[in-house]
Amino acid sequence: MLVARLDNAGDVLLQGPLVRAVAAGADRVVFLAGPAGAEAAALLPGVDEVWPWSCPWILGDPPPVDAADLAALTERVRALAPDEAVVSTSFHQSPLPLALVLRAAGVPRISAISVDYPGSLLDVRHRVEDDLPEPERALSLARAAGFDLPAGDDGRLAVRRPLPPVAHPPGYVVLHPGASVPARAWPAQRCAEAVEALADAGHRVLVTGGPGERELTAAVAGARGVDLGGATTLPEMAALLDGAAAVVVGNTGPAHLAAAVGTPVVSLFSPVVPAARWAPYGVPTVLLGDQDAACRGSRARECPVPGHPCLSSVTAADVVAAVEKVGAA
Repeated sequence: MLVARLDNAGDVLLQGPLVRAVAAGADRVVFLAGPAGAEAAALLPGVDEVWPWSCPWILGDPPPVDAADLAALTERVRALAPDEAVVSTSFHQSPLPLALVLRAAGVPRISAISVDYPGSLLDVRHRVEDDLPEPERALSLARAAGFDLPAGDDGRLAVRRPLPPVAHPPGYVVLHPGASVPARAWPAQRCAEAVEALADAGHRVLVTGGPGERELTAAVAGARGVDLGGATTLPEMAALLDGAAAVVVGNTGPAHLAAAVGTPVVSLFSPVVPAARWAPYGVPTVLLGDQDAACRGSRARECPVPGHPCLSSVTAADVVAAVEKVGAA
């Protein structure tokens, strides 16, 4: 089986139930992922091999269309000769360009969710209602393709275990200030205020971020948080989140990684996309942020409203109260 999801790490993590359903009915699962999602795909139970590929019609910063690159992917899929492919996309993406490549490569059966008429590109054209949580939406595609979760699988998010060891005693709070989309980030000053307030409330606070966010994490951690910016691989990040009492994070990959290890989330959620679809799944969650703000449903990458009011209105005290609420859940 070939499973494809070509965007970010969080999007890939949300495919976990779909992957496990497909894997339950397949001898081998190859996952075609975007460069930002490949490491997450390798964390999913049921994935046997990951193929990274930069897709020019999915990525937010897309490469140019390259005929030689498309031909190389086509030939690689032809050599793999999968029995079937399941193409997973977000609600605003089309599976049809990739379905065309896969069909040209000789894949005999292709399933996807498609609003657009697929002609002969899809064998299973699945339809879903709006505002299903993304993991349930993806799982419904697997079921439409003829695959289901094995007995005893609760359909929640999951990662491969064991995870790497963690140097910090469990029970800390993780605050992750960055986001892959700027419109979804809580202002850095608010994050720094939250570190101070959480420390005042007796919490140990670890501040996490990617290699390109070291300046941000250092500023947010200040003198009272532990700055771990750029210090963790994705599996190490999963282990760190696994040991946390709660994770404070925007609508970005670590929110879904926290859910995948079963840790409660304080979700600083900008309504540029619907929380019903993208909020942390299957764990205790407190959703903060004005879900009726003017940016609602805009899918904006940069905040279109001066002052970023949907999230700047959230205070450090709100976060402390939310951490204490999910920690008691």
